[in-house]
Amino acid sequence: MLEKMDEFFENRLVGYDRHMRADIVGAGEFYAFTAAALPKGEGCRLLDLGCGTGLELEEVFKLYPDACVTGIDLSRGMLDALRAKFPDKDIELIHGSYFDIPLGEGRFDAAVSVESLHHFPAELKLGLYRRLYAALKEGGTFILTDYFAESPELEREYFEELRRLKAEGDLPDGLYHYDTPLTVEHEMEVLRQAGFSDVKVLKSWEATCTVKAVR
Repeated sequence: MLEKMDEFFENRLVGYDRHMRADIVGAGEFYAFTAAALPKGEGCRLLDLGCGTGLELEEVFKLYPDACVTGIDLSRGMLDALRAKFPDKDIELIHGSYFDIPLGEGRFDAAVSVESLHHFPAELKLGLYRRLYAALKEGGTFILTDYFAESPELEREYFEELRRLKAEGDLPDGLYHYDTPLTVEHEMEVLRQAGFSDVKVLKSWEATCTVKAVR
């Protein structure tokens, strides 16, 4: 049975960090790799989309202890866990959907998202990525680490199954937890449509890739 996105993560807060580190292929490397791919410089203003409990921020603050971070997440419990990890850091935490929260214009030097965006369709991402493009400063960088569908056929299967499950459960519109990753090629195409001019894969761990997109 499908669960609402926020409720799914609230219900799995206990043990979440252990699961993400131990059970996701490449997690022993990709959090640190993602942080290292961010632009160098003191006082970086960073936007984290789907920040969760801050696993990627643990690595970010090792490299950039004075980073100024804005994190957005649907789960209040995960935001509370993140705040407890970094009581002395410059962090603004926003409880809500990054599809709805205003991101502003030219506010951020960089943005990051790790293992969050594989739940959503291309048309929803396009609107988000256009807003993200506007929110980054000229030359700003978006580092996306996520897992991707291995083929266009598999991508279609994920979305068809989600539609079937929603119809079967007679569920209203909303965000439900079900993995619907795009192919990495499709994801990069959406980023380019949003305005990013330099989009490339930096590294992969089986189905998980780190993608860099520059404004």
